[in-house]
Amino acid sequence: MKPPPVTLSGTVPTPADLDHEEIAAKLEDVNASEALEWMFENFGSDHYIACSFQKTSSVTAHLASTVNPDARFFYLDTDVLFEETYETRDRLAAALGIEFDRFHNLTLEEQEAEHGPELWNRNPDACCGIRKVEPMRQALSSVDCWVAGVRRADSSSRAKTPKFGWDKRFNLWKLNPLADWTERDVWNYIREHHLPYNPLHDRGYPSIGCTHCTQPVEPGGDLRAGRWTGLAKTECGIN
Repeated sequence: MKPPPVTLSGTVPTPADLDHEEIAAKLEDVNASEALEWMFENFGSDHYIACSFQKTSSVTAHLASTVNPDARFFYLDTDVLFEETYETRDRLAAALGIEFDRFHNLTLEEQEAEHGPELWNRNPDACCGIRKVEPMRQALSSVDCWVAGVRRADSSSRAKTPKFGWDKRFNLWKLNPLADWTERDVWNYIREHHLPYNPLHDRGYPSIGCTHCTQPVEPGGDLRAGRWTGLAKTECGIN
């Protein structure tokens, strides 16, 4: 059963405005489309759906635009995304009839002038902070809820990801409608609906980020083993 609509008070909801534990528990039992429908009913246009143009973005973009033609989408352009990623953005936009708002920060030249060359090699956390975290703060500064494609099956660090909760990092609500989806679920959905997806997935890249920090993974390897290979770093700081 879909959870009932909840009336929000104030311009920016806080945990006190929602019985978030009750809502989170209810959303655990609904499918992704129902979770998105609930989000649209409760947050209206004050939402933003993040897309990284990996396989889950194909799914969330299709689901959300099907549920709500006025769904709002954005992406973080680090200026060092794979060419295939930009091509996937354009193919998805054309196939679904949607637009992706672009957020970015310093140019590569400005970053080098301020922090020296190849910051991603010397201090990848700082690089992610500049090229991802700060643009994300800008993107989320005027909305009350954002949607991500994070799944529990992605990695051990994401194994307890809730479908809905308060994002303390960015101080707003976050919905992960695909949290309980398996790898097979994602690919079955893409094939069933004939959706464009990033071709790098067919070339050994189960997780795709920036060109300098992403490598292919051997068959059977951890899904995020190709991100920041050789470092203890496993996340960019936005999830």
